[in-house]
Order: sequence, then C-alpha cells, then structure tokens
Amino acid sequence: MHALRKHRPLRRVTLAAAATVTGVVLLLSLKPHTAPTVAGTSSAAGASPSRSPSSASSAGSSSGGTRSTGTRTVTGDTVQTRWGPVQVRVTLKNGRITDVTAVSYPSQNPRDQEINSYAIPQLRREALAAQSAGIDSVSGATYTSDGYRRSLQSALDSTNL
Repeated sequence: MHALRKHRPLRRVTLAAAATVTGVVLLLSLKPHTAPTVAGTSSAAGASPSRSPSSASSAGSSSGGTRSTGTRTVTGDTVQTRWGPVQVRVTLKNGRITDVTAVSYPSQNPRDQEINSYAIPQLRREALAAQSAGIDSVSGATYTSDGYRRSLQSALDSTNL
C-alpha cells in the first residue's frame, strides 16, 4: 500500500504539518544581516600615527597649506565584518591616491582565501580609479567590500581629503 492513498487522509495531514514546521524552523535559523562596525573607539586621526611609522612622520608635515604635497601613508580603522576584520593602508602623493594595501582581511579558511584573492585586487583597482572610497562592492564579497570601503574612508578622512 502507498503511504499517501486517499483512504488515509490523516497521514497526508501529518506529513504536510511536519514539512511546514521544518520549513519554519529552517527559516528562523537563518542569521540576519548585520552591518559591519568599526573596531576600537579612537578617532582615525589619533589612531593612525601609532599604527604606521611612515604616517607618524607625515602627520607632523600635514599642517597648513602643505597637507596635499609630498608622500603620505595612512592606515584606516579596523572594521569588524561578519567574517573578520578588514583594514587598509593608503599611500597619497600630492593629494592623489597612489596605492591602497589591504593590511588585514578575512583569510582564516580556504573559502575566505578564495573570495579575497580576487576581491582585494579588484577593490584596490576600483579605489585607485575612483580616487575615493566611493567604490562598488565585489559580487560574492559584500562584507569584505563594505569593510574595505569604510576603512578606506576613515584613512582618507584622517588626511582631510
């Protein structure tokens, strides 16, 4: 005999109820989207010189009208994302972004390494082309992209650009 025959409607009702309960439990077990937060409570301008020796020497030379001349390296805030911290270091020459380096990013497992092996270079190219933190997210690396953008913006904010 087949389990879903018409002369056993109670069995069909039981199976439908079990499937519904299972579906609801699976939906409720999904993690909600959380926005990345900036780690630490210090300001970007106060925290950057202690992280990078080259930015400490450039911080003193950035007063007055000379703030957009010369080469400076500034490290942005560490941004905590769902998958791990993201932090970037920006090199500026005569007020233009000449290099962006990811100091830290999620790389604890092979999947993180795979995603970030293509996402980090693409984010770097976008930042250099845009000359700002107004860059697009990389598909498949949304959290890393958002953390990268926020850390980059904090570094640029500390240079008053």
